[in-house]
Amino acid sequence: MALSFCGNDTTEAYNVDGGVLNNGCFVDALNLVPHVFLLFITFPILFIGWGSQSSKVQIHHNTWLHFPGHSLRWILTFILLFVLVCEIAEGMVSDRKMDTRHLHLFMPATMGFIAAITSIVYYHNIETSNFPKLLLALFIYWVLAFITKTIKLVKYCDHGVNMTQLRFCITLMLVFLYGSLMAIEVNVIIFRKYVFFANPKKVKPPEDLQDLGVRFLQPFVNLLSKATYWWMNTLIISAHKRPIDLKTIGKLPIATRALTNYMRLKDAYEEQKKNAHLPGEQPPSIWHSMYRAYGRPIFLSSTFRYLADLLGFAGPLCIFKIVDHLSKTSKSSNNVNGTNAMMYNSSQTDKVMLMGVYFVSSKEFLENVHVLAVLLFLALILQRTFLQASYYVAIETGINLRGALLAMIYTKILRLSTSNMSMGEVTLGQINNLVAIETNQLMWFLFLCPNLWAMPVQIIMGVILLYYMLGISALIGASVIALLAPLQYFIATKFTDAQKSTLDYSTERLKNTNEILKGIKLLKLYAWEHIFCNNVEKTRMQELTSLKSFALYTSLSIFMNAAIPIAAVLATFLAYTHINLEKLSSAVAFTSLSLFNILVTPLFLLSTVIRFTVKALVSQQKLKEFLMSDEISDDGFRGGETSLNMETCKKHSGVHTKAFNRRQPLKDQLEGFEQPLRRYIRSRETEDVSVKVTDGSFSWGSGMATLSNISIRIPTGQLTMIVGQVGCGKSSLLLATLGEMLKVSGKVYWSKEPANEMNQDATLSAHEVDPVFEVTGRNRNSVAYSAQKPWLLNTTVEENITFGSPFIKQRYKAVIDACSLQPDIDLLPFGDQTEIGERGINLSGGQKQRICVARALYQNTSTVFLDDPFSALDIHLSDHLMQEGILKFLREDKRTVALVTHKLQYLTHADWIIAMKDGTIIREGTLKDFQNHDVELYEQWKTLMNRQDQEFEKETEGESQTILERKTLRRAMYSREAKAQLDDEDEEEDEEDDDEDNMSTVMRLRTKMPWRAFWRYLTSGGFLLLFLLIISKLLKHSVMVAIDYWLAKWTSSKQTSETDTMTDTSVQNYYKMWYSILCSVGIILCLITSLTVEWMGLTAAKNLHHNLLNKIILAPVRFFDSTPLGQILNRFSADTNIIDQHIPPTLESLTRSTFLCLSALGVLLYVTPIFFTALLPFIVAFYFIQKYFRVASKDLQELDDSTQLPLLCHFSETAEGLTTIRAFRHETRFKQRMLELTDANNIAYLFLSAANRWLEVRTVCNYLNWVVRNLADLEVQMGAVKKVNSFLNIESENYEGTIDPSQVPEDWPQQGEIKIQDLCVRYDPALKPVLKHVKAYITPGQKVGICGRTGSGKSSLSLAFFRMVDIFEGKIIIDGIDISKLPLHTLRSRLSIILQDPVLFSGSIRFNLDPECKCTDDRLWEALEIAQLKNMVKSLPGGLNAMVTEGGENFSVGQRQLFSLARAFVRKSSILIMDEATASIDMATESILQKVVMTAFANCTVVTIAHRVHTILTADLVIVMKRGNILEYDKPESLLAHEGGIFASFVKADM
Repeated sequence: MALSFCGNDTTEAYNVDGGVLNNGCFVDALNLVPHVFLLFITFPILFIGWGSQSSKVQIHHNTWLHFPGHSLRWILTFILLFVLVCEIAEGMVSDRKMDTRHLHLFMPATMGFIAAITSIVYYHNIETSNFPKLLLALFIYWVLAFITKTIKLVKYCDHGVNMTQLRFCITLMLVFLYGSLMAIEVNVIIFRKYVFFANPKKVKPPEDLQDLGVRFLQPFVNLLSKATYWWMNTLIISAHKRPIDLKTIGKLPIATRALTNYMRLKDAYEEQKKNAHLPGEQPPSIWHSMYRAYGRPIFLSSTFRYLADLLGFAGPLCIFKIVDHLSKTSKSSNNVNGTNAMMYNSSQTDKVMLMGVYFVSSKEFLENVHVLAVLLFLALILQRTFLQASYYVAIETGINLRGALLAMIYTKILRLSTSNMSMGEVTLGQINNLVAIETNQLMWFLFLCPNLWAMPVQIIMGVILLYYMLGISALIGASVIALLAPLQYFIATKFTDAQKSTLDYSTERLKNTNEILKGIKLLKLYAWEHIFCNNVEKTRMQELTSLKSFALYTSLSIFMNAAIPIAAVLATFLAYTHINLEKLSSAVAFTSLSLFNILVTPLFLLSTVIRFTVKALVSQQKLKEFLMSDEISDDGFRGGETSLNMETCKKHSGVHTKAFNRRQPLKDQLEGFEQPLRRYIRSRETEDVSVKVTDGSFSWGSGMATLSNISIRIPTGQLTMIVGQVGCGKSSLLLATLGEMLKVSGKVYWSKEPANEMNQDATLSAHEVDPVFEVTGRNRNSVAYSAQKPWLLNTTVEENITFGSPFIKQRYKAVIDACSLQPDIDLLPFGDQTEIGERGINLSGGQKQRICVARALYQNTSTVFLDDPFSALDIHLSDHLMQEGILKFLREDKRTVALVTHKLQYLTHADWIIAMKDGTIIREGTLKDFQNHDVELYEQWKTLMNRQDQEFEKETEGESQTILERKTLRRAMYSREAKAQLDDEDEEEDEEDDDEDNMSTVMRLRTKMPWRAFWRYLTSGGFLLLFLLIISKLLKHSVMVAIDYWLAKWTSSKQTSETDTMTDTSVQNYYKMWYSILCSVGIILCLITSLTVEWMGLTAAKNLHHNLLNKIILAPVRFFDSTPLGQILNRFSADTNIIDQHIPPTLESLTRSTFLCLSALGVLLYVTPIFFTALLPFIVAFYFIQKYFRVASKDLQELDDSTQLPLLCHFSETAEGLTTIRAFRHETRFKQRMLELTDANNIAYLFLSAANRWLEVRTVCNYLNWVVRNLADLEVQMGAVKKVNSFLNIESENYEGTIDPSQVPEDWPQQGEIKIQDLCVRYDPALKPVLKHVKAYITPGQKVGICGRTGSGKSSLSLAFFRMVDIFEGKIIIDGIDISKLPLHTLRSRLSIILQDPVLFSGSIRFNLDPECKCTDDRLWEALEIAQLKNMVKSLPGGLNAMVTEGGENFSVGQRQLFSLARAFVRKSSILIMDEATASIDMATESILQKVVMTAFANCTVVTIAHRVHTILTADLVIVMKRGNILEYDKPESLLAHEGGIFASFVKADM
């Protein structure tokens, strides 16, 4: 065919006699001029460049979009490109109708398309480089394009071309678009005074773009980058080189920070509170506040969702037209050539010829299959783009709401009335639920919110189109879906119930597991580990029963989602063929199939959305009640509320609010905003009073005054002691002066601190110089407060002590020495940089108390309140703290100290004493005042002081409590260091074996799927279920392909002649029968596959937990010393939860998506083999997309998880230490920390959401997207299997012996004879021995005392009797049997031991004494009577069945130790080991213990590891040890007679 620009159909093509502009080809050629001009001008600039940017403002990100009308320009350019594509397609379709090629019909449009792309690239470079002078080229281009298109439109009108021709409509749209873009260019030039003006207007970039730390650029990039998430490429690719961390993702933009969103939500909420008192106004509503703050972005998200749903229907409609055309084409191919010729001639006569060329109508254009295919592709791209935009906006809004809610909750916590917490009206559990659950429920509601109004429209549209296609039959299919929707909701409800039930059992199981781990040493020593293990297994079986229901409802939900479309289509097609006489066409069938698949999604989601809506309603009610709960009174509260106004939060990016000057630290800004004006009241008081209370009555909010008639003074710069019996109100008095109690009457005065100690309060004016002011506002100064119950932060020791104050080395060292903390710090693995608290090293009560006191001492405040700081300290430490810390450190600093104490021996040091009784003040004054005016009280104090002095003398007889605490810590650290040393050695060996580069090895491991863990998981589920899973999946998807194949064959079958109706009916029935059978089989296989996956997952979870529990229970005790308790618990909590509930649905979704993709590709390759050539680059692209995405997604998921825990812990810490925080006036600092933690978690979640959107827009096929997403999720979840698997490889104790248990006499050991022969013991084969060739002989019934300094090997010897340590040489023979030959259970069940730390378990008293249930009640009561606990237990409700709380907290330490004694007596063993059993109990309890041992165990062999040397002076034999060796071995009398001996020196030193 001849090729020419104007065509060669006629000689008139190049004729210009009627005027140049009347020639259509010339007009089209004229339209080429603007496009050629732009390309000629811009290409050199784009490729050569124009040098450095002209802007002098430094921007760290090349994304500064500042020209007016930026977004509108991009939108119009996208529309322009679409219209130009339509013009190209229209020109090609018209050209095919001509005899020769007419390039002028589509070449100008093609050049216009290239020019449009060039224009937006050119504009983007001008804008980001800030070089506006070059806008002149664009301005000229838009003017020329507008003029040439207008000329073309006018000439069309002159020649009678009208709206019926598509080309006219396209030209009209192009005139409008070029004109609009020209207007935008004019607006930019005039508004900013660019191009033609000498002095252009200066603009400043947003603060976020000036901050290198802000790397979340979605709000700042252009529309194309927004739509495709192109800006994420850098992060996704870099994740493949190095792991993503918080430093990599940087900070949040200002508009999405928690503080900004808090201000938006708070303003909306506060406005309602102001109007609440007006008539007709409702109480403040969270819903209304959410609407006011976030209504606009939700509307935007909903709009995007509507557009996506409408575009979703373009697919079925295009499919209908394409299949219908192909069906007609195949039929027409059977007609004779004459018929074809006639049709061709007929079509030729109908052609519309104007200006010498053919004009296509809109109807004809849209019936072209190639056009429809392009439209289908574009609709799919746009649908996914709008859908992802809707998801992103909804998710971002939900995250912003969550940040705002967390800030509101935290602010409320800081204002909470102390009585609310102490009286249980607001519990820590409620606060944790609000933070972890309720805020997430509201966030998820916003995520799903657009579905609420989008789904009904989608359903209605789907039903209308189905009715148009199928008539009344469509309503039958839709009714099937509608009738099954309530069943889906019922399943979803049951699913939620099963989840709650599972959570309850899981909590109970974790509680039991936690008790086992905490008391594992006792359980192993008593051979009770299997009993407690069975208890956990019993709870686990209940949990598994609940998990079965959970798995069943999950399976049914998956099954319903897959089966409903099949059932609906089957019912519709059967009804259609029965009602209608004509055969079901292919176009109608496959279009209906597509519409039903669209229709089932909103109906399936409807139950989920309704469920989340109900949960959100409950959550907002809980949140509303919490926000309306009582707050601390204004006369007590001090500056916790962020008093920010919206003037400080300017509009940001046209949507959000912005907060603060980035150059100033957030803390300083918050303090500046939060400090209200102080109102000082002139007082006549003198300057020597720091605190004064006059006629005060204080209550905890219950109505009755806890403290009454309080009139006290705390002198400035002096030591005031507050004394009185337990419960008299001493701690309450301190809290009352701090403003924590409700003031019923009276006044509290605080003196004003010197200016240099006033926390830099900028609001004070120069004339406010009153020395004393009344606490009537938020105006009390900072007080260093140490509460009675120690409160630590989950951070380092140093940060706990400095508590936000600047680190001053000399001061810090002095405080450490005053609190005797240095020996404890030296034991920690990283010194004072070791993290302590819940997530770090566990410290004893005394160590925690001393850190809290050190915190109070370190603070540079004029006032210090110490609430019973000696309660958890022994007498040595108490005396040191009093002398060095209080009398020296604080007194020399002239600081005001208020000390609550029971240590009356320190009263002589007090400058001022306040004596209390029953909530009132008995008297205040100096000690001499009491001696002169209250002789009776003074004599009582003298008596008590004498007793305490006697305790001091007794406590010096051996190791102090502090030494024992340090010994416990040392043992834990020793084991951990040993483990770390072994790990380091293993790593060194690995490094020597591996010569590859370290970084490349790490990256290879990061990109590699954990196939070994995956295989371990699958095999844990059982090979039978694994085989059934694979077979059922293959069968299911084979049947699905067969269903579509059979439908295609049925609908394409030839219609028989009208005379042979019976034959046609039988053929149709044949097709219907097999189609029904295939659909039924498909539905059944859907159920089988979903059940198989869940059941295999359940079996794997059951086996993995069982193996893990047994491995942990059988592990040696050194494993528990070297592995943090939290780490072990995580295997049973978070990791087990992932294995139980998360892996099975992920695995099901992955296999389903993978098989769907493979089956689709298989069919395509079978039908169109040439498709393989196009598939190859697609496969390569898909490989790299999934490779990069998996690594980035894994990092971001782990980052999201790791940033959640610190945030939740911070809320818990704040609620627990509220009084301390408010006393220190550190509310601002803690709120700043909360905002930082919230932003850190939010930015991780935002990046994760953006990464998911990045993947969605790159995998056009939805199932491909889910393959990658599920692969990434499964890789993260397999981390839990890997962690569990690592614990399954730990070494177990050797429970088997060489002697059969039946060969051991039942009453062994009957006599209690012990022979220790050349014994060598170590804790681990890699460590040095702790006992070296020890030899000893203990006769039956002998009472033996073992003493020695810390680390001498005393406790190691006691553990050797139970084979808790490695006996690598020598042996211990008990009653003639070598214990190394005995089974461990037999050995340990025949001996008794009482440990230093008494352990009780939750359950009954009976269970704690006799878990094996072997003893009669009489024997248990006898044991309690011997331990002097019988009367106490009888007084309890239930007696022996009275409940013991977790850890035995409802009993004192002394009572718990006596229960341990009773437990040992119940066993009736002839050998009793007492391992420092009196170390942590008072003198009275120790006396009882010693007496019982001498009487009840008179005929038993008793080995006592001595804590106090005087306790073994009456022993038959004393063994003195040092560094694992026995130095002295004789009767105590003989050893005492040897004056130069070690034992004699011990006793002499104690005397």
